[in-house]
Amino acid sequence: MAPRTEYAVVHGELGPDHVLVDADGNPVLIDIEGLMYFDVEWEHVFLRIRLHDGYGPLQADGLDEDRLALYMLAQRLSLTAGPLRLLDGDFPDRAFMADIAEHNLQHALELAPA
Repeated sequence: MAPRTEYAVVHGELGPDHVLVDADGNPVLIDIEGLMYFDVEWEHVFLRIRLHDGYGPLQADGLDEDRLALYMLAQRLSLTAGPLRLLDGDFPDRAFMADIAEHNLQHALELAPA
């Protein structure tokens, strides 16, 4: 990847439940503790994972394909490791969390070169 000199404000886990509409109809971001200046590709990968087929209207031109690939792998691995850490404790819905880990592990393995 080529070095980057421009970054954007990235929510980190943007989704429909992190945007409210104020009394004037303006969108307002909430739950912003993960806000950072970073590569916009990070947010787009998260949105692709979270929204699946609903991501289409949010697509943006000019995204770096190499960064998208790296961040997709990184987020899939994180979405595997996080649930596994919860399973080390007394998480109540163990099957649900194990399914999330397995689902993301399978997607991460699909990204690995053959």
